[in-house]
Amino acid sequence: MKTVNHWIDGKAVEGASGTYGPVTDPATGARTTRVAFASAEEVDAAVAAAKAAFATWGTSSLATRTAILFRYRALLDAHRAEIAELITAEHGKVHSDALGEVARGLEIVELACGITTQLKGELSTQVSGGVDVASIRQPLGVVAGITPFNFPAMVPMWMFPLAVACGNTFVLKPSEKDPSPAILLAQLAAEAGLPEGVLNVVNGDRTAVDRLLTHPDVAAVSFVGSTPIARRIQRVATEHGKRVQALGGAKNHMLVLPDADLDAAADAAVSAAYGSAGERCMAVSAVVAVGAAGDELVAKIRERAEKIKIGPGDDPSSEMGPLITREHRDKVASYVRGAAAQGAEVVLDGTGFTVEGYENGHWIGLSLLDKVPVGADAYRDEIFGPVLCVLRAESYEEGLALINSSPWGNGTAVFTRDGGAARRFQLEVEAGMVGINVPIPVPVGYHSFGGWKDSLFGDHHIYGNDGVHFYTRGKVVTTRWPDPADSGVDLGFPSHR
Repeated sequence: MKTVNHWIDGKAVEGASGTYGPVTDPATGARTTRVAFASAEEVDAAVAAAKAAFATWGTSSLATRTAILFRYRALLDAHRAEIAELITAEHGKVHSDALGEVARGLEIVELACGITTQLKGELSTQVSGGVDVASIRQPLGVVAGITPFNFPAMVPMWMFPLAVACGNTFVLKPSEKDPSPAILLAQLAAEAGLPEGVLNVVNGDRTAVDRLLTHPDVAAVSFVGSTPIARRIQRVATEHGKRVQALGGAKNHMLVLPDADLDAAADAAVSAAYGSAGERCMAVSAVVAVGAAGDELVAKIRERAEKIKIGPGDDPSSEMGPLITREHRDKVASYVRGAAAQGAEVVLDGTGFTVEGYENGHWIGLSLLDKVPVGADAYRDEIFGPVLCVLRAESYEEGLALINSSPWGNGTAVFTRDGGAARRFQLEVEAGMVGINVPIPVPVGYHSFGGWKDSLFGDHHIYGNDGVHFYTRGKVVTTRWPDPADSGVDLGFPSHR
């Protein structure tokens, strides 16, 4: 059986704790790999390597950093199929989704390649007689990233390329459910010339996480995951004096107004709700249909959903793969099975779905619930699976109020032909990312990704300008140099007096 170990100080390091976790192929349910779980001492070794590397990396030239990042970008591009295959093998998403994940991660590597323009400071001359003031940004030191299972390559690439471009060193703790992509990312970084200790990967569970949160040499922590854990990450890390950027869960709504192109809205709802088996924080899990749009929209969604082909991620004909674990599959199914008793209409029930020849895989079909009450578990909780809830509203105002009453505020969308309604929505909705006739409004790399309310803990969104600011701290320098004519030494400068 394959073993995934750690990457510390520029080389693979075997796990020493004696504790391992299972990694399964979601399509077959078979255990294919074991992953070493780091002890606190092993985390300490990774942090020590990062701290030692920061002594030189933190003062390295921007030209040196960007040259390495350009080589890294080229290697990632050359190996994107290999990375995608690892994602499919351990996460289960179809190959096209996995390739898309790598592409979105590459956007942030490209942003990091242009860090020279992001780190430019400001200068004000002659603020007083002979006095200049400059603002500069400097790296923090050792920073850590804790990343989720649903994007095992993309989310790490949302963090460490920008962090190291800013001059920091990095310790990554990827999800123990699909750890192999992170190790390959680190190996390719070393091949690109990233010095030993600048990027380290420690696998593990809560023991590794807690040590990173409390380690005195870790200056900042980035996290993406569920809201309860994001809340805890922020509390523990800030109690230990760290800067925190913790992205939590979501219940993303799509408001469909009566004037919308319902075919386009149905296409968008199916793609956004069921793509990547619903295992993404930007999935649309709730459609709010306004007025007469509801019945026709539900019929169109059902028609499209029934045509989605579910199968192994390495089958080119598959459009949706399995869920990550059997336990998660069973939890997702429980929301569908309990929906009717809580007042919802079950239009599609995917809980009995399986794939011939892969009966032990973590399969679930597409589920569509209509007229879902706001008190139903399927609406109240983040399901993180291919379950779409449709709620009804009589007006724009009622739909907006429903969306704004959610404790989450990650992403949202409106479908309409009315520019005035769209403008009102983008200003009035309480969410960090808004789509206008765009179902999944994930920003491009040079804008920042992040939500509001219980979807974000900390002051900075991830990547973009917010990412640069998170991984650096500002310093203001006020300077006065004596005029050479006042030095008492004749250097040939004329007097100004």
